Amino acid sequence: MVGTLAACGSSSDGAGDSGAGGSKTVTLVSHDSWAASKDVVAAFEKESGYKVRVLEDGDAGQAVNKAILTKDNPQGDVFFGVDNTLLSRALDNGLFQPYEAKGSDQVRPEYRTDQDKHRVTPVDTGDICVNYDKAYFDQHGLTPPKSFDDLVKPEYKDLLVTENAGSSSPGLGFLLGTAAQYGDGGTSRSSESESGGGWQGYWKKLKANGVKVVDSWEQAYNEEFSGSAGGKKAKGDRPLVVSYASSPPVEVVYADPQPDTAPTGVADGTCFRQVEYAGLLGNAKNPEGGKALLDFLLSKSFQEDMPLNMFVYPVREGAQVPEVFSKFGPQAKDPRTLDPAKIADNRDQWVKSWTSLVLK
Repeated sequence: MVGTLAACGSSSDGAGDSGAGGSKTVTLVSHDSWAASKDVVAAFEKESGYKVRVLEDGDAGQAVNKAILTKDNPQGDVFFGVDNTLLSRALDNGLFQPYEAKGSDQVRPEYRTDQDKHRVTPVDTGDICVNYDKAYFDQHGLTPPKSFDDLVKPEYKDLLVTENAGSSSPGLGFLLGTAAQYGDGGTSRSSESESGGGWQGYWKKLKANGVKVVDSWEQAYNEEFSGSAGGKKAKGDRPLVVSYASSPPVEVVYADPQPDTAPTGVADGTCFRQVEYAGLLGNAKNPEGGKALLDFLLSKSFQEDMPLNMFVYPVREGAQVPEVFSKFGPQAKDPRTLDPAKIADNRDQWVKSWTSLVLK
């Protein structure tokens, strides 16, 4: 995922348009990784008559929390970027009003949720996984880790950086991946697990093995990780980072010249499947514009535009993915998942326990 904004109307566009006739500006509130092609957004603006204004509000976890705090007087009309790790928090706090977006029947069945109330619209999917710096492991004659179990081995001591599970969506996804892998008290998906004591026991070992925790994905990937272009400039010294299965294509697409192979790889046995949603905010000032924007997010043109802008996979049936994206960023074959109800029942307590265990 990238934090660049490729297209939006300026905050002053249409600022004086909200009167009795309704506003011609529709405001999208998002996390910092929103991006879209200018021509795709311009086509929507021309067809719909609405000017798109985008407000980026930090990491996904921070953006969701702020949206909940401001729900009575929201900053915009549509919120994009709440994922399956935080969805119940948004729904339980009444963040969204119902709307069934046009094209909802084209969403792949495995990504549909809240079907009885239609408070959210699935927009994209991706896998949160550990990425590794290929050059580092080649230079040190080390085999890159493949699984959660590998990360606690002595040869990977002081190599991993992850994000705070309390403030960052990928950080929380990584925590939930370990909960899916090891359970909440000793049960394990893997008979070869080395981490008794459930996910808590695993994190004790990970902490003892020198895991570093930072606040956001931007900081982890673009400052601490030695394998990214940004991390190289910042002299990052961690060759393992919690990021996305779709991060390697970023390092290919934005390199000049483009390399034949990605400089980073993915530890496929560390992945947790993420689905991102958008919804019409409960007290949106321009609900009709918000509905039009949600329809647009499910349109084939936007769904096919996402992979090389936000580096995520479309959820719409039949949406095509560029070859460079699928080649260097294939979806995980066997990602960890958790039932949304289980996430809802345990997330806050797990984050509280994780914070006590890892940060103190």
